[in-house]
Amino acid sequence: MNHRRSEPDLLAVAAHWADPSGWPVPLRFDPEERWYARLATADDHEVWALSWLPGQGTDLHDHGGSAGAFRVVAGALTEETVVGGTLRPRLLATGSGRRFGPRHVHVVTNRGAEPAVSVHVYRPALVRMTRYHLLDGRLRVAEVAEAGRSW
Repeated sequence: MNHRRSEPDLLAVAAHWADPSGWPVPLRFDPEERWYARLATADDHEVWALSWLPGQGTDLHDHGGSAGAFRVVAGALTEETVVGGTLRPRLLATGSGRRFGPRHVHVVTNRGAEPAVSVHVYRPALVRMTRYHLLDGRLRVAEVAEAGRSW
């Protein structure tokens, strides 16, 4: 008999946090940079909220070995992943989301005309993130960012 505690579905956790009126911090939009705030932590995961004004986005990055999921709770975001040495975009509208494994590398951007809001869940909690450049179809490490120093 397996007595191991089942792990929560990270996309379901993100959906649970989809309503900003229940957040412990007020939602904000920052014209200078993406706003983000940690909403919750648990023994095996953490939950973050992010806001994205039109044109705001991330660099190409991974999550330092953490698996995760994110859900768009307002607006739309474009996620680009590396496929065959190039970036392939995927539009995620309000209410949609995706799960990803510990080796996932992507770029997320608000390419729309309206602000966007998303909830991200990571297992285990983020300790580091690696930023990359895509050169000649290959990922090249640009920077390793550490929790507590970079965010």
